[in-house]
Amino acid sequence: MALPREVEQYLQYFCGYGDKPGVNANALTETEALRVSFYKAVAIFARAYADLAQDLTEAGYADADATALQKEVEFYAEIRSAIKKHSGEELDIKPFEADMRHLINTYIQADPAAELGELGEMSLTELIIETGIHDAIARKLNEKGKLSKNAIAEGIINNVRKTIIRDQLTDPRFYAQMSKLLDDLIKQSRTDTAAYEEFLRKAEDLVKRLAARQPEDGIPAVLHGKHEATVLFNNLDSIPATSFRYPTAAEDKAALALKIDLAVRERAPAGWYGDQAREAQVLNALFPLLDRDREATQALFEIIKHQPGYL
Repeated sequence: MALPREVEQYLQYFCGYGDKPGVNANALTETEALRVSFYKAVAIFARAYADLAQDLTEAGYADADATALQKEVEFYAEIRSAIKKHSGEELDIKPFEADMRHLINTYIQADPAAELGELGEMSLTELIIETGIHDAIARKLNEKGKLSKNAIAEGIINNVRKTIIRDQLTDPRFYAQMSKLLDDLIKQSRTDTAAYEEFLRKAEDLVKRLAARQPEDGIPAVLHGKHEATVLFNNLDSIPATSFRYPTAAEDKAALALKIDLAVRERAPAGWYGDQAREAQVLNALFPLLDRDREATQALFEIIKHQPGYL
């Protein structure tokens, strides 16, 4: 089985990080093609082994060679799984490889029972919310106990960054705030046990804020409990505009956010998203509320169409 240093060397190569986790924000993007090629190669190797596993003796393999081959497939399956979890891609590619889990469990080595069931279907960030960061690391990121603190930190940073990138269009200003907190987290010292525990505490807090989707303080009471209107309020003064001037007073901005929210709810036809004619009806509802400013209307529409509550 893979030794700790071997595992980390693979993680560093396929996830693009060195001794300073999180410093290169584009590392995962830059190494994505490498990971995809590796995932495919291991899948081909495992499937080829499964096709031959019951007939290795007839194929000319001595017992020792057959055992060595099984260990090699097991090694690469373990590395593949570690890379997927480390990069935050575990659940992204799961729908496209339905037979791989069966092959690994049948012909190689079944995963521990903790990997099965509802917890096994969660991302690392979801698991942190469910069980706390230490249990999440033990269950998901470092279940074999082989990774260093730096490697664990890199895996957490990758998963948080992936969440921010995936969801940033739903609330650009909020996720810009979360991205800044992630940058601060990356700079957090992890040189000793106390510093590492503080890093984990702050990482858990950041993940919980991401899950709650709670913006900074200062949201007027009239918007409490109105998620989509709050998103509009939170982003109004950062949306580009040609002639329209957004209100600066919080109560006026909240009132505009509520008007926009009501207009979308009342005038957006069913199934409007992705339908050009129906999307035009939503744009027409927004247009007069923004003093007929086309740039502002289009920019606001880009946020609105990423709100699940309006679809």
